[in-house]
Amino acid sequence: MTEAPLNDPAPRNPDVTPAVDTVDEPVRAPRASRAPAPRGGNPSSGEMDLEERSSLRRVAGLSTELTDVTEVEYRQLRLERVVLVGVWTEGSSEQANASLAELARLAETAGSQVLDGLVQRRTNPDPSTFIGAGKVSELDSAVRAAGADTVICDGELSPGQLRQLEEKLKVKVIDRTALILDIFAQHARSRDGKAQVELAQLSYLLPRLRGWGEALSRQVGGRAANGVGIGGRGPGETKIELDRRRIRTRMSKLRREIGAMRRVRETQRGNRRRYEVPSVAIVGYTNAGKSSLLNALTDAGVLVQDSLFATLDPTTRKAETPDGRHYTLTDTVGFVRHLPHQLVEAFRSTLEEAAEADLLVHVVDASDAFPDEQISAVRQVLVEIGEQQGGTMPRELLVVNKTDAAGDLALARLRGALAGEAVFVSARRGDGITKLRDRIAELLPHPEYEVDLLLPYTEGGLVARVHDEGEVLSEEHTPEGTRLHARVSPELGTAVSAFVTAGTRSVAGSGKSRP
Repeated sequence: MTEAPLNDPAPRNPDVTPAVDTVDEPVRAPRASRAPAPRGGNPSSGEMDLEERSSLRRVAGLSTELTDVTEVEYRQLRLERVVLVGVWTEGSSEQANASLAELARLAETAGSQVLDGLVQRRTNPDPSTFIGAGKVSELDSAVRAAGADTVICDGELSPGQLRQLEEKLKVKVIDRTALILDIFAQHARSRDGKAQVELAQLSYLLPRLRGWGEALSRQVGGRAANGVGIGGRGPGETKIELDRRRIRTRMSKLRREIGAMRRVRETQRGNRRRYEVPSVAIVGYTNAGKSSLLNALTDAGVLVQDSLFATLDPTTRKAETPDGRHYTLTDTVGFVRHLPHQLVEAFRSTLEEAAEADLLVHVVDASDAFPDEQISAVRQVLVEIGEQQGGTMPRELLVVNKTDAAGDLALARLRGALAGEAVFVSARRGDGITKLRDRIAELLPHPEYEVDLLLPYTEGGLVARVHDEGEVLSEEHTPEGTRLHARVSPELGTAVSAFVTAGTRSVAGSGKSRP
């Protein structure tokens, strides 16, 4: 049996009225994630987001949910005091413990209090109850002893497994997928993000709808209605069928809305491609430090929090290479082991930012116990996105972050395993950021044509365009005008063709970088 870290129950407050037994201690961000208050000026958007999230509190004893789960058709996910349970089917015991510890962090991110954790060694999960019958009895005893009201399983449960466990344990049972969906629902802020999360939630809920007893409007009549006869016939559709039809209708509407938002993003990407603005997407495991890296490279001021899935809505900022070229840098949603396929499907339009980028900056947490598994999990999702897009993924640059939090032995092992292909940085302290900027500049695609220009001083606008959209290799101010040796796109080359002083040369190996 593996036990997760226990949290002491919240102390009683004598000032609270008897209607509320206890008030849970506020869920606070870890010390490293609480940014100090700004000394002057307006707080950044990231600080305001962090303050808003930290202001949320969960109060125990106010639930009006029915205690008998068999009387409930659908209950909103509301985590409080939980017990974790996992099935160890492959890998080492350390990997099984790490998976359950990650589940505990997910539960705490959702706002719950983890009381206990159990792991069962099995070849495959039990098809009926996920864990064996003996372990169900042991889990029931642990739930009663801890006073928990929720059990979280480290895996995706089938509707039958979910129903069987709730009937045997008499408490709310959810799986890893429902937990991640709840975190996404809490953190979604933009209209696009909320629509994608709702679509994922409905996709998960649809096969798991259930209801009992008189809540159903069944078709009845004649002798089958025990003599009720005329007037006893139902509307011809059970309530659960009605709910399913409403969910399908809502899902169709959400897909249309997401499709419209997708076309807007495609237009924006088309404008960037038209002006040959390279794009870089930051991808990686959740809580690997992607937002911190974006802030370090661009001073974006986005939300940084030491929690899982702190970033849900993509953020794009303008950046500049050391040689003066402009590019866009996009922070994307983090990945996780066994990422629910509903989320991958719903967030396809958002994840296209990664598929359409010129370069992927893959961030890895150096302080994690199994960074190689993080890399594998992220690459697995990237391959799936690439297959959906019908093409290959962009070139990848590995960035090992949080070197200040990792031990020397772990860093040495990573340097040997990655064989010099990664850049080691600390976004919090700024270590290695200059080297990372230089490496990004090397891997970004260059404009297609190399030209020599002599632009009169009356053509200052064209000079500015060459600096903004092209790559200036040399510049000289002469009595006749500004002499430039630069690399430009075909469109910009047409605009400056009248001022070319030498033949235009095509640059080999330019264009979008692909492995």
